[in-house]
Amino acid sequence: MPKNSSAASPDAAALNPRLLASQFKPFAKPNTARSLWELAVTIIPFFAVLLVMLVALDAGYWLALALVPLSGLLLLRTFIIQHDCGHGAFLSKRAGNDWVGRALGVLTFTPYDCWRRSHTLHHASTGNLDARGFGDVDTLTIREFYEGSGLRRTLYRLYRHPLVLLGIGPAYLFMLRHRLPVGLMREGMIYWVSALTTNLATAAVLAVLIVTFGFATTALVVVPTLLMAASTGVWLFYIQHQFEAAHWDAGADWSFHEAALRGSSFLDLPQPLRWFTANIGVHHVHHLASRIPFYRLSEVLETFPELARLNRFTIGQTIAPLRLALWDEDSRQLVTFREASRIYAKG
Repeated sequence: MPKNSSAASPDAAALNPRLLASQFKPFAKPNTARSLWELAVTIIPFFAVLLVMLVALDAGYWLALALVPLSGLLLLRTFIIQHDCGHGAFLSKRAGNDWVGRALGVLTFTPYDCWRRSHTLHHASTGNLDARGFGDVDTLTIREFYEGSGLRRTLYRLYRHPLVLLGIGPAYLFMLRHRLPVGLMREGMIYWVSALTTNLATAAVLAVLIVTFGFATTALVVVPTLLMAASTGVWLFYIQHQFEAAHWDAGADWSFHEAALRGSSFLDLPQPLRWFTANIGVHHVHHLASRIPFYRLSEVLETFPELARLNRFTIGQTIAPLRLALWDEDSRQLVTFREASRIYAKG
């Protein structure tokens, strides 16, 4: 599998992550009017499309089904706005971010306070071999995989299968796992309150829809919309950190700034998809300075054009990384199971 050439370019090697982080500070200022506008042009169309889908079922399910990509992408954009709230990047006041984030969590089936905590841990430990397992795509080294039990290897192979990663996994995550503060159950009542109040509020919204439109109609609209958003979101998250020239280190060798910049990709999407995904594809910049509002990330690329060449992927280039599975500590790259087998056999 060819390595992403941009990752090894002279421009990329010369980048100083710490210096860049300091230079990004002027961009880390949300504009309240702009933020509220972005929220309005996301939520209002989402509700409108959802209503059309609910009504259109009387004329035939295929008409409603044709709108699932649109409703799913609008819900995904809603989630990314919630994500910005979690970073304190959407509004200038923390309370504003938190309450908008909690409200949006009712729509995204995601308890805000639980998710914010787990995502903070993800940012704090990206690319750290000593701190894996929270908010990440599970990744083993070649040695760990082959020294593990047969059951562990089988389960890991299943977990890394694209059908699980992009299908079963997202459905489980958003429909089941988020119903409880998994991983945070002993961390304080706030996470229980977050999960349970989100569940109750989401259930209340669903109850209104069921009473108004019926159970079957509601399910046939809400479930595909949620799954579309969830699977697309996990696909984005996967390609943001799972690519051949990714960056992993352990112990004193690990650096937050190096891992943030070099262990995150730039998914260069067509303009319509950049809008629906709220620029989350500019992920290397986001990880280096998570307080930058999503609508200002493109300004960073314009100001620092060399970043547009670092770990760059197009949509067509996101298929091959789905085969990657294990980290090779010697070559410092992610490899496929087949490549790992040859490497391990050589000792």
